[in-house]
Amino acid sequence: MAFTLPELPYSRDALAPHMSKETLDYHYGKHHKAYVDKANGALDGSGFENATLEEIIKEGSGFLFNQCAQIWNHTFFWESLSPNGGGEPGGDLRSELEKHFGSVDEFKEKFTKAATSLFGSGWTWLAKNGDGTLEVVNTKDADNPLTAGQTPLLTLDMWEHAYYIDYRNAKPDYLKGFWSIVNWNFADKNLSSA
Repeated sequence: MAFTLPELPYSRDALAPHMSKETLDYHYGKHHKAYVDKANGALDGSGFENATLEEIIKEGSGFLFNQCAQIWNHTFFWESLSPNGGGEPGGDLRSELEKHFGSVDEFKEKFTKAATSLFGSGWTWLAKNGDGTLEVVNTKDADNPLTAGQTPLLTLDMWEHAYYIDYRNAKPDYLKGFWSIVNWNFADKNLSSA
């Protein structure tokens, strides 16, 4: 089964000024596409020819794992953003953030600190543990919370290609932009289906 590059849920210029069309052209159009192409090139003889991305993430390793996890992570990342995002979360997500972090602002502060302190390439996640608690998690390279049995609710790509065109090395400015386009509805939907 060949993987395909999923359509973005918005146009490539829809997240500006917080994320430019140029960033989306490179990040989605080149990086994300390259993961799809490389994963498809590595499927033959892998034993995972008919597996889903999730199955490969949970059971695979090495090159194929890295490519498939990056397809999954990026697809999840695009959904974690919205041109109509930002503001404050509502519903169950808000009450769960308050329960586990004290307040929405305290969650955002913890998430921002985790993301800006991540050394090297990786991802920052809001994840739900098996016991129902919420946690901010950093993962390195292509890893994600699925490998630890957690349910991802929201993510931010902290690889340099995610922010360098727009923000250069100013990670805190990238985080400010993220909070302006974060898709709380997506995270709330993931929480309710977890």
